[in-house]
Amino acid sequence: MTTSESISDLLDRLCEIVPDYPQPGISFKDLTPVFADPVGLRRMVDELIAPFEGQFDIVAGLEARGFVLAAAAAYASGKGMLTIRKAGKLPREVYRDEYTLEYGTSCLEVHKDEIAPGTRVLILDDVLATGGTVGSAVRLLQQTGARIAGVGVVLELDGLGGRAKLPGQQVVSLQVVHS
Repeated sequence: MTTSESISDLLDRLCEIVPDYPQPGISFKDLTPVFADPVGLRRMVDELIAPFEGQFDIVAGLEARGFVLAAAAAYASGKGMLTIRKAGKLPREVYRDEYTLEYGTSCLEVHKDEIAPGTRVLILDDVLATGGTVGSAVRLLQQTGARIAGVGVVLELDGLGGRAKLPGQQVVSLQVVHS
């Protein structure tokens, strides 16, 4: 790999395309080979946090692949990491936000005592699709009194309206995937 390789080209080279997953007609872009590649992981994390340099105090990762990105980004930036979990996974008192999925609802939670009001939070996740999960994370963190520094995602699925569900948020995606 040369340093002139764009992040989009790197993702195309390292990602595996899995046809008909999770359902027929869907081509799933699997990021796990990028996580496994030391150069790919470093480039992906560096590219995600660069636009927000100096603008965040902590990195929040959404369960589960967002944890990988947020942990690496927190380490690379010298910041801490906040875990945003699915309902029922956190042992202390939580803020909770319920959101709508294509076929039902889900819920995200964060510990109430984990973050001070006014803390600038960078939210990271692997994919922005319909915006339900990331939108829930934004609302959840706003309940804590945090300020959202921005949202970084590796892949943005075009045509699903996710970005539109994040009004007023700076959203950076490393690659737009046309559906």
